[in-house]
Amino acid sequence: MRVIETVAEMRVARREIASPGGLVPTMGYLHAGHLSLARAARAECATVVASIFVNPAQFGPNEDLSRYPRDLPRDLNLLASAGVDLVFTPTAAEMYPAGFATYVEPDGALTERLEAAARPGHFRGVATVVTKLFQIVAPDVAYFGQKDAQQVAVIRRMTADLNLPVELRVLPTVRERDGLAMSSRNAYLNSEERAAAVVLYRALEAGQALIASDPAASAQRVIEAMRGVIAAEPRARLEYADVCDPDTFAPLEALRAPAILAIAARVGPARLIDNFLLRADGTWETGARVV
Repeated sequence: MRVIETVAEMRVARREIASPGGLVPTMGYLHAGHLSLARAARAECATVVASIFVNPAQFGPNEDLSRYPRDLPRDLNLLASAGVDLVFTPTAAEMYPAGFATYVEPDGALTERLEAAARPGHFRGVATVVTKLFQIVAPDVAYFGQKDAQQVAVIRRMTADLNLPVELRVLPTVRERDGLAMSSRNAYLNSEERAAAVVLYRALEAGQALIASDPAASAQRVIEAMRGVIAAEPRARLEYADVCDPDTFAPLEALRAPAILAIAARVGPARLIDNFLLRADGTWETGARVV
C-alpha cells in the first residue's frame, strides 16, 4: 500500500493505475463502518484509494476540529488489511494553500434544515473538499455511509448539478452490537455516556415500531415517539428528530415511502447523528450490527 501526501503526486499515481477506481473519503480514526466501505470498493474496483483528511472547512468555530481523534499509523494498518492500494493523506496547507478563495456552496432547501441549520457552513466545507477529492483522485466510484444521510444527499445533488463523472455508492450504517451507530466521535464518550448513547437507536426503533403498528400514523406522531425516548434519557440532549424526504430532506406531514427518520443528540461531549431509511418499496434500511 502506497501513502501519498501531495496533490501532484496523487494525480500522477491515479493516471498510472487501473480503472475502475474507487475512492473512500474519510477523516481518519477509522472504525468498522469505514472498513466496510473499503472492502466494498476492493470487491468492485480494480484500484482502491482512501483519503484521510480532517477537513477544517467543514468545522464551525466552536466545534471539535482541534480534538477530533487522530491516529494515522493505526488507520494505515487498517486500510492495508482491507486491501486499499493508495492512501491520500494531504495536509490542510496542501488542500487549502495560501490564497485559496474558491468554495463549492450548495443552495436550496436541502441545505437549510437539520444538519445545515445545526452546523452553518458545514455543507459548504463538505462540498468543497469532496469536489477537490473527485478532481484530484478522479475516481469512477465513491463510497459513503448511510449514517451521514443528509451529507450523502448533498453530495448526490452536487454531483448531478456539476455533471461530475462519479458514481456514488451508499452502504448501510454499521452498528455496535447494542445498535449504536459507529462514529469516530464515539471515542469522546466515557462508559456511562457510551451506555446512554444507544438511546438514539432506541428512538429510531420507536419511530419504526409506530409506523409498523399504524401505517396511517402522522409524521408528527412518529417524531413525538422518538422525542419521548430521548427525553427519558437524562444524559442525552435532543437537537432534532424528524421525518423527511430522503432526497430533499423536506419535512413530511403525511407519512409515505420513501422517508427517512433522522435524529441528532448530544451525549456528554459528543454530538451524534443517526437515521433509519424507509425505502420506496416499504422495506427498511436500519444498518448492520458488528458480530
